[in-house]
Amino acid sequence: MSKYLLLYRSATSAEDQMANSSPDEAQAGMDAWTEWANRAGSALVDFGSPTTAVGTVGEAGSAGGSSGSAGGFVGGYSIMQADSTDELKNMLESHPHLMLDDSSIEIYELLDLPGQG
Repeated sequence: MSKYLLLYRSATSAEDQMANSSPDEAQAGMDAWTEWANRAGSALVDFGSPTTAVGTVGEAGSAGGSSGSAGGFVGGYSIMQADSTDELKNMLESHPHLMLDDSSIEIYELLDLPGQG
């Protein structure tokens, strides 16, 4: 069984989404995520959390703050496990993050470190 890192991307940062949601909207959103997590069961290894960009280090950017990239903001992450990427994609079809406009879920397979697998 493989493990996967999911990155939740959208046109709006998680910080802005939370700040612009009413308490009822925020609760409805959390209820939808909790329902989805319950359906995912043991396939959901780490529920994750919202994220906010605080900087970039390296040749592709500077060590300053970041307001998102050309692909939008990474608003959060989760870690899941599945027997195949097809199985994982089927579980993600009803993910509440995809209800947001201009949203996507990037999937990265977590590989074993050399000599550790």
